[in-house]
This record gives sequence, C-alpha cells and structure tokens, in this order.
Amino acid sequence: MDYNTNIIIKLAWCDKTSFEKIKRIHGVTESEVIKIMRKNLKPRSFKLWRTRVSGRSRKHEKKRNLSEKPFKYESYV
Repeated sequence: MDYNTNIIIKLAWCDKTSFEKIKRIHGVTESEVIKIMRKNLKPRSFKLWRTRVSGRSRKHEKKRNLSEKPFKYESYV
C-alpha cells in the first residue's frame, strides 16, 4: 500500500468527502475507490464501509441536499 492509497482510503472513510472530490484531487473514480478499498481492507471492514457509504447521500455531490451546510462554530459570548 503506497502513500496515495493510504490517503484515498482515509478520504473514502470520511463522511464529508464525496467521491467527486476524491476524483478531483486524485483522479480516481468511485469504482476505482471501491476496488482500492476491497483490495486493501479486511473483508469485514470493506463490508462495513460499503454498508455505510451506500446509505449516505453526502458521498455524492449530486445527491446532497442544498440545505446541508458544513458545521460552523458560532460563539455565544
């Protein structure tokens, strides 16, 4: 597993990082990310990841609700 593979795996696990963003940064498509994850994760970990990703619209920019905004800290002082 090389450095880029490690980064791609971390980005794929992150709920806030979409597949489109991974493609823009690393040039790796969603299907290629899935192959990387399948090859480098234990079977149980891969299955957990796939279950998690398939239920999240945030992993796909086109499926995101426009009202979803990133968390913003507001100080009430």
